Amino acid sequence: MIKNIKYIAVLALGVLACEPEFDNPIEDAGTYTSGQADFSNYVALGNSLTAGFADGALYITGQENSYPNILSTRFAFAGGGEFTQPLMADNAGGFDGTPAVEQRFPRRLVLAFNADGTPSGPSVYTGAPATTPFGANLGGSFNNMGIPGARVYHLVTEAAGYGNPAGLATDPPVANPYFVRLASSPNAAVIDDAVAQNPTFFSLWIGNNDILGYATSGGVGVDHNETGNVVPATYSGNDITNNLVFAGAYTELVTKLVEGGTEGVLLNLPDVTSLPFFTTVPYNPIPLDEVTARATNMAYAAYNGGLQQAVAFGAISAEEASKRTINFVPGQNAVVILDEDLTDLTGLNPNLANFRQATPDDLLVLTSSALIGTLVDPSDPTSVLGVGVPLDDQYVLTPQEQAAVENARLSFNATIKALAEANNLAFYDVAADLSQAANGGIAFDGGVITSQFVAGGGFSLDGVHPTPRGHALVTNGILDVISVKYGVNVPKVNVADYGTVTISNEVN
Repeated sequence: MIKNIKYIAVLALGVLACEPEFDNPIEDAGTYTSGQADFSNYVALGNSLTAGFADGALYITGQENSYPNILSTRFAFAGGGEFTQPLMADNAGGFDGTPAVEQRFPRRLVLAFNADGTPSGPSVYTGAPATTPFGANLGGSFNNMGIPGARVYHLVTEAAGYGNPAGLATDPPVANPYFVRLASSPNAAVIDDAVAQNPTFFSLWIGNNDILGYATSGGVGVDHNETGNVVPATYSGNDITNNLVFAGAYTELVTKLVEGGTEGVLLNLPDVTSLPFFTTVPYNPIPLDEVTARATNMAYAAYNGGLQQAVAFGAISAEEASKRTINFVPGQNAVVILDEDLTDLTGLNPNLANFRQATPDDLLVLTSSALIGTLVDPSDPTSVLGVGVPLDDQYVLTPQEQAAVENARLSFNATIKALAEANNLAFYDVAADLSQAANGGIAFDGGVITSQFVAGGGFSLDGVHPTPRGHALVTNGILDVISVKYGVNVPKVNVADYGTVTISNEVN
C-alpha cells in the first residue's frame, strides 16, 4: 500500500536564524513624542503570544523578540522606561524537572535537514538541556505579564492561586508554572500583580486560548456556548469558553487596567484559518497509483455496500450515504477520517463506523503530518493511517467544529472592540493583518511576510506563534493605531531586521 507518505515540502528559502536585531540607536529623542500617552511604565498582559513563546516553547531569544519587548524599544524614543521580562534560563526551552514535566513542557523545535540537504522538518532541539527550574519563583515583578497557556478567566481576581506552586502537583494542575515564576505570592492573581505595578500604559492580547485548545485538538473538547456552562473551573483545556464568561472576565481586566485614566491598546483574536497549523496539511495528501486505488476500493466495498443498506432501512439519507462513501482514484486522494457528526450506524451494523473522506472544507491540523501514511500495525501493510485506517477526529477540524470556533471568536472580538470604544482605548485589529498575511501577504522593505509554513516567515515552527518577524509586524500594527488614537510619533521597526526560524541539526 503506502509507507511513510511525505507531503509537506518545507521550503527553506529565505529562512533566517531568529536573533534579535535592534539596529536603530535611541538618538534625537526630542523629535519624537508620546502624545497623550505615557510610556514610562509599560505593562503587557496576555498569554503565550505576549510572552514570546515560539517553536513550541518559551526561550530567551523568543522572549527578547516578543512584540512587547520590541514595542518597548520604540517607546524608549519618547520617554519609555525599562521593560523587564521573566527570562527563561536558556534557549533550549522547556523546564528542568521530572520526565513527566519534560514531556509536558518539551524543548523548542528547530528546522533540521537530511544529509543530502533536503529539509526533514521541525524537530525537537537536543543541543542543550532545559535548565529552567520547574516550580521556581523569580521573586520580582515584571513588565511582561504574558502567561503561556492562560485563558481570559485565568487572569482575573477569581483565579487567585493560579501562580501557587502547590497547584502544580494536582491532577489536573490548577496552577501555571509560567505564572508561578513571577507571581508576587501563592494567592496572587495576574491582573492584581499587573495593576500593582502602576502601569502608565498597557497592552492586552488575551482570549486566543479560549478557543484555540478546542481548535488544535480537532474539536475534541466541549463548546460551552452550547452547554451554557458558565463555571470555568469545570472546563478542560480543550473547551471553548462561554461568551458570558469571556465578557465578564475581559471586562474585569479592562476596568482594573484603566483605573486612574491609564491608556492602552486592546488586540483582537485571529481566525484559525490565518494560522499555518490549520492550513499546511492538504485534505488530499494520499498519492495512489491505479492498482493500489483499485485494491483499496475493493477493501471498502463491504463498507460502501452497508451504507446503501442503511439507506434502504431509512437510517440515513442517500445524500449522507454519498458523503460517507469511500472512493480512491489514481493520483492525489482525500484522507479517510472519523467524523462524530455523522449518524451513528453501528447499532445497525457494527462495521459502519463514522468514516468519510475529507473535503476541502475540512482542516487537517499540523500534527497530523507525522501520522498520515504510517502503519498503525507494522505487521499489517494494509493498516495505512488515512487509507486503511481512518485518521482520528482529533486531527481534523470539521466545518461544524470550525463554526463553533468562529462563532465564539466573533463574540469575543465584539466584546474586545466594544470595551475599547467604551473606555476610549486604542484597538488593533490584528485579525485583519493576519488574514492579509494568509491571503496574499504583507509587503515590507525587502520582501513579503505570509502565513505559509516556514517559507512565509510569519509563524514559528509550531504553526501558531509568530516568529520575530511576525512580532515585528504586530509591533508596527500597534504603533499605527496608537499613533492615531494618542498622537504617538515614534519610529517603526524594520521588519526585515528580524529573523524567522532557527536551522539546526542538533536533534535526535
